[in-house]
Amino acid sequence: MPAKSQAQQKAAGAALAAKRGDIKKGDLQGASRSMEKSMSKKELEELASTKRKGKPEHKAD
Repeated sequence: MPAKSQAQQKAAGAALAAKRGDIKKGDLQGASRSMEKSMSKKELEELASTKRKGKPEHKAD
């Protein structure tokens, strides 16, 4: 499942880094904190690997 916005891709990247142990889980905030808890490593890898080009900064509802 590809990220729908740049912000979602960045949050997934931060959550993935915490899941891998590259950064402290306590350093996560907002969406990345909940993503780290609720998503698998594979799901986070898919979101984080999405290219940012052509994506909006934030997804409009």
